[in-house]
Amino acid sequence: MNSSVLLCLMVMLVQLWPCSPSMQNPSAQNTVQSFTPVRRVKRGWLWEPLFATEEQISPDPVYIGQLKSDLDKQDGNLKYILTGEGAGSFFVIDEYNGKIYVTQKLDREKKPFYTLRAQAINRSTQLPVEPESEFIIKVRDVNDNAPQFLDGPYVATVPEMSPEGTSVTQVTATDADDPSYGNSARLLYSLVEGQPYFSVEPKTGVIRMASQMDRETKDQYLVIIQAKDMVGQPGAFSATATVTINLSDINDNPPEFQQRLYYMSVSEEAPVGTTVGKVFAEDRDIGDNAAMDYFIEADSSDVFNIITDDETQEGIIFLKKRVDYESKRRYSIQVKAVNRYIDERFLKEPFEDTTIVKINVEDADEPPVFTSENYVMEIFEGAMSGALVGVVTARDPDDDSSPVRYSIVHSTHLKGLFSINEHNGAIITTEPLDREIASWHNITVTATETRNPEKISEANVYIQVLDVNDNAPEFPKNYETFVCENAVYGQLIQNISAVDQDDSAEGHHFFFSLAQEDANSSHFTLKDNQDNTAGIFTGKSGFSRQEQFFFYLPILIQDNGTPPLTSTNTLTVTVCDCDTEVNTFYCRYGAFMYSLGLSTEALVAVLACILIFLVFFLALVTIRQQQQQKPPFSEKMEEFRENIVSYDDEGGGEEDTEAFDISALRTRTVMRTHKPRRKVASEIQSLYRQSLQVGPDSAIFRQFISEKLEEANTDPSVPPYDSLQTYAFEGTGSLAGSLSSLGSNTSDMDQSYDYLADWGPHFKQLAGMYASHRTVGD
Repeated sequence: MNSSVLLCLMVMLVQLWPCSPSMQNPSAQNTVQSFTPVRRVKRGWLWEPLFATEEQISPDPVYIGQLKSDLDKQDGNLKYILTGEGAGSFFVIDEYNGKIYVTQKLDREKKPFYTLRAQAINRSTQLPVEPESEFIIKVRDVNDNAPQFLDGPYVATVPEMSPEGTSVTQVTATDADDPSYGNSARLLYSLVEGQPYFSVEPKTGVIRMASQMDRETKDQYLVIIQAKDMVGQPGAFSATATVTINLSDINDNPPEFQQRLYYMSVSEEAPVGTTVGKVFAEDRDIGDNAAMDYFIEADSSDVFNIITDDETQEGIIFLKKRVDYESKRRYSIQVKAVNRYIDERFLKEPFEDTTIVKINVEDADEPPVFTSENYVMEIFEGAMSGALVGVVTARDPDDDSSPVRYSIVHSTHLKGLFSINEHNGAIITTEPLDREIASWHNITVTATETRNPEKISEANVYIQVLDVNDNAPEFPKNYETFVCENAVYGQLIQNISAVDQDDSAEGHHFFFSLAQEDANSSHFTLKDNQDNTAGIFTGKSGFSRQEQFFFYLPILIQDNGTPPLTSTNTLTVTVCDCDTEVNTFYCRYGAFMYSLGLSTEALVAVLACILIFLVFFLALVTIRQQQQQKPPFSEKMEEFRENIVSYDDEGGGEEDTEAFDISALRTRTVMRTHKPRRKVASEIQSLYRQSLQVGPDSAIFRQFISEKLEEANTDPSVPPYDSLQTYAFEGTGSLAGSLSSLGSNTSDMDQSYDYLADWGPHFKQLAGMYASHRTVGD
């Protein structure tokens, strides 16, 4: 019989459930809450719901239900078989009647359901009489787990003075029991500690404000929340959690001065910016809510100012102006403290406070005070010594009014020009002043208390020297005036002007004229242009250099000062050898020659002598340089002569030159005419043999040396050498034999020079030369 049966076993109440598509998903069965025990028929299977208790502990298996086929005649011919999850361990079946038993304790939190298969077979034929059917045993929950707060401990923050009902935070507990069945997982929240300030919603765990609280009274609260399952019924499990609730600050408190009256003092010597004192207004709020600004009110004198120290929140009072004990000895100001940030919810209250500050000015011994910091005085130049320039005045501001003594701080350039009466401050001159040298003088005057010389004040005195017309006008420069010999009558030859060192309030105006002694002269005339300039014109046609080379015109220049001053200035006119146009260079040259009393011919003669002298001097220098330079050939001969050494015995070596007479080699010989280089190998051998028969003073020996030197010096293919050493004569009777290399071309072929390598580093180069020579020869 093709049928399927779902058996659902619930520990605590176990019920057999027929399989359906929804039963294939065990979670879908979590919505089942209760069952009615009725007998049902599902195709060939018969089942009935029975109940048992979860966590039930019994020494014997607990019956939970029965499977029965409608073909079972209760004759024991059918056999019931149970397979699947937990079969044989948690669950067993009576193979004769299909009753199912639980043998062990079940835990829904570990495994909420089991999937099994049931089958009925004929004992005789071992053939199934019912097809295998799958069913699920679902474990029904019991309240065996307590709630848990998994997110604790809890910390929350809420602004102070929040209205009642404001949400603070939410706590949530979890229960491992089945929330879909019964009340095992239905939680109820309650407040254990925290009344009357907070409340909690029983179902959601939301904590709310129960009243308004002030942070300044208490800023932290500990609240204990309890969660119970079974909706708080007797026997339910419970758990608690602690919630720390902090109250955050709001600006709900105004600043308050701790003192309603402050007393301070300041010395009258204190400079601007000096701190007078500090005030402090306390604000119970914290952070920015306690920030405040200070202001000064009711201070008409505007002597003091106040700033806020942002770190200490103190008001610092300082001097805005200097105070004077003699003028005002007491000040009373009102200081206000105002919150910097205002909460609009509390605008109905004034967030400010005021206090009174009384400030006493302390008397001090002050230095004298001048009536003015800067004095400006005037005096005419040229005033007699002792003339009064002006008076400075200073007084002691203190009540005792000490007498004052005046003095001048002299500088180097003003030393001796002015003096001051130390009693009355009168400044006088000590010598006449000249405006043209200095038009202003700056001096520093000090005033010192006679009773306390340490108290000194200074004042600047600026003295202007007024102008007096004491300087006559004059030419601004030395004029160079020329006139041609062929100049015509009325020709302009020079424009002149004038300068005056004096000042003129109306501006300078100069008057030009010829001096009386020259006014009647017919050579030149003067025309005043009425613009502080004048023109010089010729008074006749034609001038002669032979008759008169220079003309000197005395010109009178008068200024417009009071009284007017006149000066005589001489204008020099030079006659030039020209037609009408003046060549300035040529005229200057002619004037120069005339002043020397030389003619042109005499000047040419002088220049010629100078030229000859220069040529002679250059010739001497050239000859001197040539004498200092030696001929190259002579130099080398001298060098070679010093390096040619003749040996007639072994002696002490190459450096022993004292045992031999080399005067013959130092004798200057006349060099023969240069001859082309020729092959002289045979000649060298012949001369070498001849040298063995003669001494070093032989003419043949000297001739040979001279010829070889000449050929070496004149041969361009031979590289230069620093020194030349020729060993041509060894002398007779020497056991060492000859050291000359003149015959080496015939005797070196059969010689070995390998022993030179053993002579040490000094002969390394020589050994290399002979080794290479042997290699080439081989």
